[in-house]
Amino acid sequence: MTRPHIDEGSAGEPDLPRERRMTLGGHLRELRRRLVFAVIGLAAGMIVAAFLTDWIIGWLTYPIEAVASEIGDESFTRLTFTTVTGPFDMRLRISFVAGLVLSSPVWLWQLWRFVTPGLTRREFWYAFGFMAAAIPLFLGGVVLAMFLLPNIITIMASFFPDDVQQVGQIFTATEYYNFVFRTLTIIGVGFVTPVFLVALNLADVVRAKQIAKAWRWVLLLCLVFGMFASPPADMVTFFLVSAIMFVLYALAAGVCWVFDWSKKRRHPDLFVEYA
Repeated sequence: MTRPHIDEGSAGEPDLPRERRMTLGGHLRELRRRLVFAVIGLAAGMIVAAFLTDWIIGWLTYPIEAVASEIGDESFTRLTFTTVTGPFDMRLRISFVAGLVLSSPVWLWQLWRFVTPGLTRREFWYAFGFMAAAIPLFLGGVVLAMFLLPNIITIMASFFPDDVQQVGQIFTATEYYNFVFRTLTIIGVGFVTPVFLVALNLADVVRAKQIAKAWRWVLLLCLVFGMFASPPADMVTFFLVSAIMFVLYALAAGVCWVFDWSKKRRHPDLFVEYA
């Protein structure tokens, strides 16, 4: 795709791009080219991930090993496969997910290069800032989730009475890895939520004042999240997790205040403060 030419307005603001038009066939050819590079990057990432699968499996089974070590019972649970092809299928799925993560710089760059020619200069830097903030926050949430998973597993196991001797826990490998991947994704996305708040503010959907007014509900949600993510007697983890979530929310509210102040200063007649 051709990069649009951008004129600077009298106030230093970029006007809408005056694009050199590209036909539908040109867009499709460009999309195909970007997809080819993205698929090649994904395939290369899966090949690399195939050699790291043993380490990844050990990393993903860390939570149940930590629980077994904590309770002093090495036979706490064992991962089982219910089909003959189960181990192969699991390795293939892990290689695909790990390859997707390893190749993310390639396919994200291809997506970026396909989208950015249609953006103004200001929109380009907004989108760049969004990605630059979202990726580290998501990875930070994933790392934190790995340390929280043993506590989550312990809490889930505690719902069944301890005095029932005829019942034991057996985790199928497929269900366990699905649970781990879902948990990592949910907590990772939760850490990215403040970035979405900023994006909604930039799109004039919400104002900083509305975000700030909801601090009591947000604090309550952060405390509930910290309570479920930490064992009952571990108050340090409880306050640490809750504080991290609330600090991220406060930072997002502060960034939105700055953006609203800038909008109101540049266009006071067009700025509307929502109730």
